[in-house]
Amino acid sequence: MRIAINGFGRIGRTVLRQILSGHDDIEVALINDIAPLETLAYLFRYDSVYGPFPGDVQVASGAVHVAGRRIPVSHTPVVGDLTCAGVDVLMACTGKVKTATDASAGLATGARKVLVSGPCQGAEVTCVLGANEAVLTGAATVSNASCTTNALAPLLKQLDDRFGVVQGHMTTIHCYTGSQPTVDAPRGDTLVRSRAAAESMVPTTTSAMALIDAVVPQIAGRVSGAAVRVPTLSVSAIDLVVRLARMPVDLPEALRGIARDSAVIGLTEDPTVSVDLRGRPESLVLAPHETRVTGDQVRIFGWYDNEWGFSARMIDVGRIMAAR
Repeated sequence: MRIAINGFGRIGRTVLRQILSGHDDIEVALINDIAPLETLAYLFRYDSVYGPFPGDVQVASGAVHVAGRRIPVSHTPVVGDLTCAGVDVLMACTGKVKTATDASAGLATGARKVLVSGPCQGAEVTCVLGANEAVLTGAATVSNASCTTNALAPLLKQLDDRFGVVQGHMTTIHCYTGSQPTVDAPRGDTLVRSRAAAESMVPTTTSAMALIDAVVPQIAGRVSGAAVRVPTLSVSAIDLVVRLARMPVDLPEALRGIARDSAVIGLTEDPTVSVDLRGRPESLVLAPHETRVTGDQVRIFGWYDNEWGFSARMIDVGRIMAAR
């Protein structure tokens, strides 16, 4: 598979780290970002979340040289000006691709297909592995949804298939992101998101619920959701309270069964805190010992590395798109 990465931020850099650490069959044909080449190389070499890259990183002649590979780097803000002939999948990782028009611009580069690292209204399909990957039947523009949707949708689908989801509410306890300021500063219409990210817990909304209704339509309208942004750099959590039509005899064991049967849901039996889950590639890591049962209502808790796990799904979905 040949890919190009447009936008070398948190997801773009994490995708490349994973490719270089075990995906020798993936060729990165191009990286595009408006930042200077030296800055991009520096931010790849030294990462505040995942630590220094375990290898030499050099720049020369408009390219980054890393792990024995030479990857050309361009600096155009206009996606349509890129040259991606022979590229199977253009990974749109700028965070600015929000519409079908934005996504389609990637096809004008010569890339066969475009995978967007976030919600994208009007993309041909929105795909979440473990929930609705059957939709990937030749679509040229695909949204990989959001990190929270990737964590929640496979769990809800499994719960509904096995026990029937009557209704529920999900709270994501989410690390702060680049959309929030480091000091109080205006940030759009959501006033609380204008507050210093590393200082406070910030109650806010999540895009995941609208995406859940699209990705798992059989439970549309049954589960609501909210988010609390917290002052940590990485790893978030799902706290789901849900009523089930049929209660499992042993809920923790039922969750272990879900993890065993799923390619994207993991498990931890240890008493863990968020930092312990950094670098886990699963979309969600369930903690069965945190479950609670009250009548027909259950509480389910799971961790997700919102950068590493989501980037792993970008690679997985990209492979399926290239094959089809």
